[in-house]
Amino acid sequence: MRRRAPRRAGTRWRPSTRGSILVAVVLVVIALVVEHFVPPLTGAVRVADGDSLELDGVRVRLEGIDAPELHQSCGEAATRWPCGEKAKAALQALVAGAKVNCRPVDEDRYGRAVAICEADGRDIGAALVAQGWAVATGLAYTGEQSTAREERRGIWAGPFEMPANWRARHPRGAD
Repeated sequence: MRRRAPRRAGTRWRPSTRGSILVAVVLVVIALVVEHFVPPLTGAVRVADGDSLELDGVRVRLEGIDAPELHQSCGEAATRWPCGEKAKAALQALVAGAKVNCRPVDEDRYGRAVAICEADGRDIGAALVAQGWAVATGLAYTGEQSTAREERRGIWAGPFEMPANWRARHPRGAD
C-alpha cells in the first residue's frame, strides 16, 4: 500500500486568496482604463511661477520638475540674481501663444492638479529642465538635467539652493 505524502501547509490557494488577487487585478485594469479617459486640461494660460500655471482657472503643477520659487535668488552673496523670476519667465516664454494641453496624473497637497503638460506638442517639463530652469524630481527628465548641468544652463550656471531646500527654510506664511 502506497502512502500519500502529507500536504504542506500553505501550498494550496484558498478561495479568499484567489478572490483577492482577482479583485486587485480588476482594480488595476480599471485604473489604467480610467486614466486614459481623463480629459486633458486646456484653455487660457496664466503662469504662476516656474513650475505651475493656471488653465481656465484650474491650478496645475508640472509633474516631474521643481523650479526655483518666485522669490528665490541664486548665485554667490555678491552676485545674487532672481532665478525664481527667471524660471517663471522661461515658462511664460514656452507657453506664449502656444496651444497648451495638460494631462492630470495626481493632485498635490494644495489641491492643484499635478499634470504632464505640452505647449504645441512639446513637453513643458522637459523643456524647462533642458534649459536649466528646473530640476528633475524623478527619472523622467534626468537626461535633460545632465545636459543642462554639464552645459551650465540656467540655474546650473553657478551655485544655487535646491528649490525644496529653499522652501523648507522659507515656509509659506512665515514672512
